Amino acid sequence: MSQKVAFITGGNRGLGFQTAIELKDAGVKVVIGSRNLAQGEQAVAKLRAAGVDADVLEFDITKASDAQAAYDYFNSRYGRLDILVNNAGIAAGVFPGTGPEHSATQVSADLLHKVFETNFFAQVALTNALLPLIRKSEAGRIVNLSSILGSLALHADPKSPIYHAKSFAYDASKTALNAYTVHLAYELRDTRIKVNSAHPGWVKTDMGGDQAPMELSEGAKTSAALATLPDDGPSGGYFHLGKPLPW
Repeated sequence: MSQKVAFITGGNRGLGFQTAIELKDAGVKVVIGSRNLAQGEQAVAKLRAAGVDADVLEFDITKASDAQAAYDYFNSRYGRLDILVNNAGIAAGVFPGTGPEHSATQVSADLLHKVFETNFFAQVALTNALLPLIRKSEAGRIVNLSSILGSLALHADPKSPIYHAKSFAYDASKTALNAYTVHLAYELRDTRIKVNSAHPGWVKTDMGGDQAPMELSEGAKTSAALATLPDDGPSGGYFHLGKPLPW
């Protein structure tokens, strides 16, 4: 099939769901990953009603067996994968972090492991599992959903808007994911695959909260744009609404 195929993890709600909506105009076949199949099926019904060519795959980013199941699904149905949006993630508490559980000196080892397992280790494992299928795409795109809170440069700058928004476990996991973006883009530099990190902005989601200034429709634009980059688009970058962010 000539239609591009995308897999969006955590796509049954929030930014993942909205990213699927944003990919409609590009004519992309979207498969959303959802831990709860019933909720995923409800989301797909809404996507189809909105004109999106969508399906759902029961998928939990933290289960290694689900990464293999995702490979088997896309391999058997399409023989390739054109777009991977690593959207699933957790904040593990109040967001942005303000309590002692988010302090670098007080965060528990259990919380660090939990956040890194979901936001970093599982993302790497899934991407590596699906990479053989992405290599079969004429123009593969990998989008790692990061955050401005992963920027070491901005966290170290007393004048930056995030200087006081310290949430160690979450921030460090996104910094690590950014490092993966840079390293993976380097490894794939001689291919047509592009790998980038996306900062959606502070968006009104279950994670971002009602106090967030950005609507979902705006927050998903960065991921959708990076998922549909032209051949001369960037790779190994860190972006928000088309503008690069400091690492």
